[in-house]
Amino acid sequence: MTILDKIVKDKREEVVLRKGLIPVRQLEQSVLFERETISLSNNLRHSESGIIAEHKRRSPSKSVINQSLNVQDVAKGYEDAGVCGMSVLTDGKYFGGSLDDLLIARASCNLPLLRKEFIVDEYQLLEAKAYGADVILLIAAILTREEIKQFSEFAKRLNLDVLLEVHNEEELHKSVMPSLDMLGVNNRNLKTFEVSLETSKTLSALIPNDFVKVSESGISHIEAIKTLKPYGYQGFLIGENFMKTDNAGESAKQFIKNLL
Repeated sequence: MTILDKIVKDKREEVVLRKGLIPVRQLEQSVLFERETISLSNNLRHSESGIIAEHKRRSPSKSVINQSLNVQDVAKGYEDAGVCGMSVLTDGKYFGGSLDDLLIARASCNLPLLRKEFIVDEYQLLEAKAYGADVILLIAAILTREEIKQFSEFAKRLNLDVLLEVHNEEELHKSVMPSLDMLGVNNRNLKTFEVSLETSKTLSALIPNDFVKVSESGISHIEAIKTLKPYGYQGFLIGENFMKTDNAGESAKQFIKNLL
């Protein structure tokens, strides 16, 4: 059983519990449910930097990254730095995040917010909407083509942008469909946790131009972005790089300044 299998198994159990605690009707009555969403894909199309900055306390591959930064400061800092969007990890068990982090980020900035989560059920999309997200992540490695279609079409009905993440050609081929906005290539091999930008380079030619191309993982230097831009990438998800400093916003600001 891989770490991903474990996470998904735990996630399915967690969703069953959450459904029992908060009924769908309650989510739909949330103040934020009627809020007009902000499109991350549009932001990325018109941005020079393309940076999506992440709030992430820890991860299975790196254990603790930063437990001391509060979400409010990070969100404000990222917005001041001029990032295109913010990714908020809401998984508790493996990443130390929560839906409250999403709520606090929403109250602290006007950036498009991505709910970074292992989505296995439509209920999680309703949660994303109710807690102020603008974008959801679907991971091809854990979903069938039918689930990708079902979840992405449901997200569109909720006016949420959809970022679909792939790791290889096989996942990409099963995933391409009109209900996606962005295709993200994760440079991290989920089996070995090794990171290589070659993954983004190789898959770029196979991604139709209707989608915004996003590269994820292993982007810690501006050189990486400069290398990937000629391959058509407009979005770059950066997590640990900013979060492992004492001031994530300041670190993002310097990064973008050097990039442009």
